[in-house]
Amino acid sequence: MEVQFLNNTFSFNLKIDKFDIPAEAVYPVFFIGVFMYVFSVLSNGTMLALIVTQRSLHKPMFYIFFSLPLTDLVGITCSLPRLLVDIITQTNNIYYPTCVLQGFLIHLYGGSICLNMMAMSFDRYIAICKPLRYNSIMSPLIVSCIIALVWGLDIALILVLFALQARLPKCKTFIANVYCNNPSLLQLTCGGDSTVNNVYGLFITGFLQIGSVSVQLLSYVQILITCISRSQPDARIKAINTCLAQIITYFIFVTVSAFNIISYRLENASSNTQKICSIVMFTFLPVVNPVIYGIKTRDIRNALFVVVKKHKVTCS
Repeated sequence: MEVQFLNNTFSFNLKIDKFDIPAEAVYPVFFIGVFMYVFSVLSNGTMLALIVTQRSLHKPMFYIFFSLPLTDLVGITCSLPRLLVDIITQTNNIYYPTCVLQGFLIHLYGGSICLNMMAMSFDRYIAICKPLRYNSIMSPLIVSCIIALVWGLDIALILVLFALQARLPKCKTFIANVYCNNPSLLQLTCGGDSTVNNVYGLFITGFLQIGSVSVQLLSYVQILITCISRSQPDARIKAINTCLAQIITYFIFVTVSAFNIISYRLENASSNTQKICSIVMFTFLPVVNPVIYGIKTRDIRNALFVVVKKHKVTCS
């Protein structure tokens, strides 16, 4: 009866796991989280605004890059605010539809990081290895197709993942994580064959990770070969600098993901350590990415300086 009830209503309450935070640390943790979120929203929002408003950034590279700060905003917004509310209120309740939406957006964020990095590395490969053909290859139509493919493929893969999960009967109401995702939603089921879900989940993970690593590795190896073969040192440095921010971002993403996986494999790892490692993936990158790209991407720095200079002149 309980299984039938949960499946038919789709609006039942779930209890979600929480951090074990000492009472005296609740407010400091809350305000640190608020600061991180506000900084991420302002910095990523600034980058989006610069790309939209500054003509100097109206280039294929930045049209493709636009998806990255947008994705970061999705990742941190769907995970951190609800977690902060739970920390301060100690309620730890979530409606099933809200849980599904959060899980969908979190998986969308993870897939988008991999696909966007593939697209950005391809753009840099064309720009550095085939500079004379760059404008003809990266035409507005091709750039639009690349962006549509990244988002369309990501949404399609995650929609199928959650459609497979939704068909299984639910009879449990405890989410064994501090946020909702596909594995935690699968743990609510009792009865039904989840083999297809597990196989498809592994397929998505393998496809995104192996595909992302392969495309980026091939692109950056070709870029490195091209840079080494150039006789002008300044050209080599400029070419490498255009790729450095992307390489750093992806390295951080892979490192954080690895720590998350390893934390759940270590028997001595505390529950809080595992939860911190899992949430860092959706909060750390959206905070550091704008800093990395702001420091390492000259066009973005210059566009920001132009806006600040205009603002100072207007105010004076």
